[in-house]
Amino acid sequence: MIRLTRLNGSVYVLNCELIETVEATPDTVISTTEAKKYVCRESVDEVIARIIEYKGKIQIFAILHK
Repeated sequence: MIRLTRLNGSVYVLNCELIETVEATPDTVISTTEAKKYVCRESVDEVIARIIEYKGKIQIFAILHK
């Protein structure tokens, strides 16, 4: 799960395993495999960085808890 910010400033958490596309239109729009769309303040690069960070934490957890 990654924490993101709506355009109005409220925070939400998105299951990044469901993300299909992330695009700048110019707002960042995230489309999911369930055909839902989410708009956030973060840039495309920030969203990608959060996904990479999340997936890295999952891998570290898996290695430490074998």
